[in-house]
Amino acid sequence: MDKKTILLLLFCYLCLSCAEKDKDGDDGCIWKTKVVNVSAYNSVHWQTDEEPSVAAWGDTLLPGMKAIAVSRDLLDLGLEQGSHVKIQGLDGFYTVMDKMHSRWKNKIDIYMGTDIAKARKWGRKKLKIKYRVKRETNTDNE
Repeated sequence: MDKKTILLLLFCYLCLSCAEKDKDGDDGCIWKTKVVNVSAYNSVHWQTDEEPSVAAWGDTLLPGMKAIAVSRDLLDLGLEQGSHVKIQGLDGFYTVMDKMHSRWKNKIDIYMGTDIAKARKWGRKKLKIKYRVKRETNTDNE
């Protein structure tokens, strides 16, 4: 099996196991919502750095992955590496795999592989996201 297939299967397993825990209500997590600015990015040198497929935490990004980068202020609200995020209008969940430069606030970037035209077509939007946090985490987002 190739890396992409293994990652996809792992992601599906994690999503399904989280869904089961959520039904029981005993996993210590709650769902939060927040309106954020949403744009897109690619694994190309001029948008990232000398290793465009390696995210800030060291994860390898592969085209086709449902991954996002988050602004650092969102990390303070409970989003963290590996968090699953539902983005308004998009199917499925996206995984937090990268973090943005500290100059960005209240923003996520959707990873679009090397498809620059797709990222440009996406543009910039203001959308609602839904994400899970531990119940005891400070999540004041109003």
